[in-house]
Amino acid sequence: MNKNKLRVIQDFEKVSVEIQEQIKLVYPEGFSQHLIEFRNKNGETVSALPFETDEKIYMLRMSVKKAKQIILDDTDYDDDGILKDEIKEKYEDEYSDLEYLSDNENYEED
Repeated sequence: MNKNKLRVIQDFEKVSVEIQEQIKLVYPEGFSQHLIEFRNKNGETVSALPFETDEKIYMLRMSVKKAKQIILDDTDYDDDGILKDEIKEKYEDEYSDLEYLSDNENYEED
């Protein structure tokens, strides 16, 4: 993670649709198992999903319960919480020129 990038703490629903689609490519099996915890400026513990672009490091605020609900409500995911193959292929084609997506793969291994 590049320490010099703008850091943005935001709700998943408030980022652009394009960023949401890119996040789905990085986390095709859902978000809940990839949440991290950190302390915000008020010293409160916050859980969030990390995602990095060329310009920003996003920390997308969500609880485990919220992360699971987002996937349940999203028609891009199947009943098992896996990104549907046709959706994955569509997003891969659409965002194939974005090198930072592969840089986010390290989050999947955590």
